[in-house]
Amino acid sequence: MIKKGTWIEIEEVVLTTEHRALNIPKETKETPLKCWIRGYCLNDCNLGEEVEVETNVGRIVKGKVVEIEPGYYHSYGKHVAEIDRIGKQAREIIGNIK
Repeated sequence: MIKKGTWIEIEEVVLTTEHRALNIPKETKETPLKCWIRGYCLNDCNLGEEVEVETNVGRIVKGKVVEIEPGYYHSYGKHVAEIDRIGKQAREIIGNIK
């Protein structure tokens, strides 16, 4: 059981398949548009249940619990050789402007 006040992540369906735009690709149209929101659960709940959360900015949002105490895992991706020297090149160009 997840206790009230626990930091969780919920999944909210923003648009169902029948409400998706007509001009998007078929594969996209067949998938509901979802968003994932983090906040403090307002009631005791279990993984997979629908619950309301309060976000850090005070918004109240309802959705299905997908993760308990989620962390932040981000990356800027793998090294891209084509942009490797942009900063150095920009400084060289700017340094030559008078």
